[in-house]
Amino acid sequence: MSNSSDNKTVMAFGTFDYFHAGHEDYLRQAKELGASLIVVVARDETVKKVKSFKPAFNERKRLRDVANCRFVDKAVLGNADDKYAVIRKYKPDVLALGYDQFVFTYGLENLFIKEKLDIEIARLKSFEPQTFKSSLIRRNLTAVATPCESEVPSTD
Repeated sequence: MSNSSDNKTVMAFGTFDYFHAGHEDYLRQAKELGASLIVVVARDETVKKVKSFKPAFNERKRLRDVANCRFVDKAVLGNADDKYAVIRKYKPDVLALGYDQFVFTYGLENLFIKEKLDIEIARLKSFEPQTFKSSLIRRNLTAVATPCESEVPSTD
């Protein structure tokens, strides 16, 4: 990938269950780091393994919600067997991590060294975490979770 800030590819990760304003802000911040944003949506089995519960919405619905967000250039499903496969495949210039994302991140620097990848890690700011956090919404289903409105209508 190019080192010019105008041409940087940014990669963001998440479960994106109950897609909400906090997710939208995370993706907005990630998009501001480069020209193109690839978002990796966690597989259902990965979510169950990491969080010890299944997501409320299946991976296809969560992928669709993310793909419909105006900040996202490409949305892909993660690899359940190799959590770093998407990084090796797309070789982004920047990995944008949420303020609370720590699972799978501890081995990133070792991966970069081993694979000779020159990738910057950017830790993004939270957006009203007392309100917009999927675990809170999960507990309080009275909260309204709406998908990010796309500037371009979906062709689904």
